[in-house]
Amino acid sequence: MNKPPQAATREQLKQRRDELMQRCDAIRKDYRRGLSADSQERALELENRETLDEILRVTEINLADVEKQLRELDG
Repeated sequence: MNKPPQAATREQLKQRRDELMQRCDAIRKDYRRGLSADSQERALELENRETLDEILRVTEINLADVEKQLRELDG
């Protein structure tokens, strides 16, 4: 039996929300680990942190958008 379009959309949005939440959690977990004691490794981690900051920012924007769409579906 096929789901109505709205139900399918809701399921897709929930799946996307879960993926985005996992991505945010993974980045935050990486932040909590802190920086390496080795200066060369720490320099690389700091460079990577700038990239992670941007990925987290965009992911949070996407997550907010998905949550907004879910609220709109719920009316």
